[in-house]
Amino acid sequence: MATIHSVEILWEDLFGAFTSGQLDKAYYLDRLTGEIFSVPATSDNNEVRQQLLNNGERFLEIPPFDYRSERQIMMEFVTQISDSELRILLNNSLAGKKPFGKIEDILSFYPHEEDRFALLKDQFLSNRLKTWMEENNLFTAEAVLHGTKHA
Repeated sequence: MATIHSVEILWEDLFGAFTSGQLDKAYYLDRLTGEIFSVPATSDNNEVRQQLLNNGERFLEIPPFDYRSERQIMMEFVTQISDSELRILLNNSLAGKKPFGKIEDILSFYPHEEDRFALLKDQFLSNRLKTWMEENNLFTAEAVLHGTKHA
């Protein structure tokens, strides 16, 4: 019979690890303690990495925030923009057409759209994190109390 193991996981820490774009680190969640920690991503033969592999049930690797995810968010955002000039600028930036700039730099001239993008990105990543939690049988206290499996 399966038992529920209750552990406190700090949302801010988990979200921070989940949204980190640092490719030189791999983040892990300790299912037993709720601790979130990182190890160098490039070192395959160190002792810590071996312990993580040997205790796969206990330690869960947190997927990195990658370029593909960033692009997916941006492409969705661009389709929602009503300002045709801005939409062209961002599409050109996504396509790598000159002149192009960093999307964050372009949006800095459009504060309202910059705020909308930040909100969309936060919602996208929060939903992605909640889905990842469900896929790995991690549920919020609220979900457990209400008898649902949705975080």
